[in-house]
Amino acid sequence: MVEAALLFGSLIVFIFLGVPIGIAIGLATLFNLTFISDLNPIIITQNAFAGIDSFPLLAIPFFILAGTVMQTGGIARRLLNLGSALIGTVTGGLAMITVITSMFFAALSGSALATVSAVGSFMIPDMKEKGYDESFAAAITAAAGTIGVIIPPSIPFVIYGVVTGTSVGDLFLAGIFPGILIGIGLMITSYVISKKRGYVGQEINVSFNKVMKALFDAKWAIMVPLIILGGIYAGIFTPTEAAVVASVYSILISAFVYHELTLNSLYKAFLEAFMVNGIIVFIVGLSTSFASYLSMQQIPIKMSEALLTLTSNKFIILALTNAILLLVGCFVDNIPATIILSPIFLPIVTKFGITPIQFGIIITYNLAIGFITPPYGQNLFVASAIGGVSIGKIFRGIIPFLFSMIIILMLLTFVPWFSVGILRLLQ
Repeated sequence: MVEAALLFGSLIVFIFLGVPIGIAIGLATLFNLTFISDLNPIIITQNAFAGIDSFPLLAIPFFILAGTVMQTGGIARRLLNLGSALIGTVTGGLAMITVITSMFFAALSGSALATVSAVGSFMIPDMKEKGYDESFAAAITAAAGTIGVIIPPSIPFVIYGVVTGTSVGDLFLAGIFPGILIGIGLMITSYVISKKRGYVGQEINVSFNKVMKALFDAKWAIMVPLIILGGIYAGIFTPTEAAVVASVYSILISAFVYHELTLNSLYKAFLEAFMVNGIIVFIVGLSTSFASYLSMQQIPIKMSEALLTLTSNKFIILALTNAILLLVGCFVDNIPATIILSPIFLPIVTKFGITPIQFGIIITYNLAIGFITPPYGQNLFVASAIGGVSIGKIFRGIIPFLFSMIIILMLLTFVPWFSVGILRLLQ
């Protein structure tokens, strides 16, 4: 336990010193290898390369590319128009559109940041123009962006599946209902706040014909998640191959159907995908070294035993697990946190009847909440940059949504049907 304290303590120190998360993880591992262990530090590079030498991880750059192409190729805007036609006239309609569009876009990109960026660039200025408080507009956009890592395809699900040996396809399928549940919770919260503040819906004439026209216009975008999940479960392709199909499909639709993707915008989409993937691969590699050191020193086993000596009550253990994951999510990105913490907590929760699929939902959602909590909340920074709103104002506006998300987290944790119900029905 002394080793664990020094390892995590040094990591926390490096993070608070402002060292980038990937480098901080590598330095913490090197610190323990040099001063605490007699293991050769070369295992850092060996395990880092072994960690990224994985076929399933190839899904990540292609899902990122698909998201960037959809953002610039007209797909995101058509999804927004569909959301507007469906629910734009109700109280708080623009906030509701933001949530629904985020749910649609989440089913295309697999990324929280891509969802906030794509949807926020349209919706935050529109809400501000229509009289919505700027902190509310930025807050609902940031909160809705968390759905991007729950509704399939999900990049964190790919990471979790690789680390734990869990079926990525099953994780994708299980994530559908929790993602919808989160969206419903955010829309209810938006409605209550909008009713109180007098945020009226859009003054447009909604008819069946207009809804069908918007649906028809967005049909090619809606086909993406159907192709991905349908192809995986029909055995046509793997999740990694599905990511490639999604990328090619997005390029073809944006360029030859919507005619909005130029060579210049395609180049920028590839460049952004390369840069984001480079960061992720760097973090994944060093996080794998960190996790490998934990395993070699049997730290997960020792920490599990220590936690179980505190109590054998299932509900207390699960509540403690959530509390720890929520705290970690405030400071550490979800990808390294998933790689490091999954081997520690999965053996504990499985002793209480939690399946690897359900825990994949739980850990991903816990860490997704970290996207909207300081000091690390990435969604807050993106929404702040788009809306020109300070982080402090956004966080004050996001508190009601945070409470809503915590309630949903409790349901996903303590009522397994909410987490794996779809999977059980289909099996």
